Amino acid sequence: MTTWTQNYNPLGNAWLSTAVAATPVVLLFYLLAVRKIIAYRAALYSFAVAVVLAAFVFGMPAPMLTGAVAHGLVYAVVRIAWTLLAAVFVYELTVASGHFEVIKESIGGVTPDRRLQVLLIAFAFGAVLEGAGGGGAPVAIAGAMMAGLGFRPFDAAVLCLIANTAPVAFGGVGNPIRVLVAVTGLPEADLSAMVGRILPITALILPFWLVRSMTGWRGTFAVWPGCLACGAVFGACQFYWSNYQDAALVDIIGGMVTLLVLACFFRAWRPAETWRYPNEPPPTLKPRPYTPREIIHAWSPFLLLSAFVILWGMPALKQVLNASTLSIPAPWLHNQVIRVAPVVDQPHAEPAIMEFAWLSAVGSATFLAGLISGPILGLSVRRTFEVFFRTCYRMRFSMLAILGMLGLGFVTRYSGMDAVMGLAMTHTGWLFPFFGTMLGWLGVALTGTDAGSNALFGSLQVITAHRLGISEVLMASANSAGGVMGKMIDAQSIIVACAAVGEEGREGDLFRAVLWHSIALAAIVGLIVYWFAYHGQQFIPAGRVWGG
Repeated sequence: MTTWTQNYNPLGNAWLSTAVAATPVVLLFYLLAVRKIIAYRAALYSFAVAVVLAAFVFGMPAPMLTGAVAHGLVYAVVRIAWTLLAAVFVYELTVASGHFEVIKESIGGVTPDRRLQVLLIAFAFGAVLEGAGGGGAPVAIAGAMMAGLGFRPFDAAVLCLIANTAPVAFGGVGNPIRVLVAVTGLPEADLSAMVGRILPITALILPFWLVRSMTGWRGTFAVWPGCLACGAVFGACQFYWSNYQDAALVDIIGGMVTLLVLACFFRAWRPAETWRYPNEPPPTLKPRPYTPREIIHAWSPFLLLSAFVILWGMPALKQVLNASTLSIPAPWLHNQVIRVAPVVDQPHAEPAIMEFAWLSAVGSATFLAGLISGPILGLSVRRTFEVFFRTCYRMRFSMLAILGMLGLGFVTRYSGMDAVMGLAMTHTGWLFPFFGTMLGWLGVALTGTDAGSNALFGSLQVITAHRLGISEVLMASANSAGGVMGKMIDAQSIIVACAAVGEEGREGDLFRAVLWHSIALAAIVGLIVYWFAYHGQQFIPAGRVWGG
């Protein structure tokens, strides 16, 4: 089959072409946030519109369009839906066995204050999970835990989405940075260091932002030492590891160190008043004194999950597991779609490899942890599988929504609609450092992953930065750093969060609740990048070597 070249102005007018390219995404958010249509229907409607526009406006050949849809569905099942399903399965096992009560009281033993529990679970524990695998696991697992602990389910979803931002650029054992290296050709150490100089500033802000969204300023100031300790420790670890060690273990080390420091700090320091939700029963004054063995037993599913996910991310084991991956070129699509200037410097054939990576997927590590945890918690093998199949039935509509979202994302990518939207942001001149950061935000909102945004717009950032005389390392890094704030509004994250806390059907409400947080935090990152571009050039790394 002959190749097909993407057309970035199919209607002969740049702004009209941009408006048409944005239609599927705008429709999706309109259906979710305004019309409040259930997520799987909104996803399928928007997906159908994207297919029609790709075929009849952008001229994408039908066989290639079919290949793009197939590629997106395989990715959705293996990388996203499977991880979410397995994560909720692990949580359901602790509930079915009755051990979640022990987990609740053990966290209450560290601190009964809901504000500080958010920092422990959503921020620190979520960072470990993001660093180890990502793929929806941080929101799914932390959200389910918080809902089970007594947080309002909707609030738990909001908080987990906001918290799962600062770690995202180094998620999946540094995968977004590796993708950025692949598409830009810039040194990995420089990109890692630059991202590690932007995001620690937001990491310092984020704990205060989380608590403020729960309680208001008065309640936030009451726990400022805890917020400061959380942000400072994680930010310092993120800066040090990304600048002097590597890009792979930034989140895992940062999250684990933050967890340990906070657990010790919250035992030595407590706020004057314990904050709980209005009308929530006060914490038990004299909880049953569980032994360390009982606590470890109850926590064993999540301990196993964390250990397996981290183990799965280790390069040596990952290489072995990847050997079993069945990789198939997407039919009629692989290297058939050609990206051209101004999106890339020279014509580039887009690869499209469908990877049936069942063994190496984070979801498989999580599922294995669940299979082992069931009998450890006292459930029979039969009862363990009954819990799994019950979880599958409960999650059926969420799975369908994820398929629709990823189908939409892959169609916009291979048809060139994403590039059309990205090009609209490059006509901003001296304001490009700010709007280039927002381009990364848009990329993650569209694709659902920071790595996906880097693959789409990393090269475009470098080309535009070179033309404007701005640091290429800075703008490539800005794409990744700005992208993390788009994570909380991408459609699949919204669906995962609602499904994890049992709030299916409220995806539109959740999108509206986190949208302003996403825009405001992305703007803060944009201002940081702007400062580096024109006032802090001496802090932009060049020719770094890890360990030096």
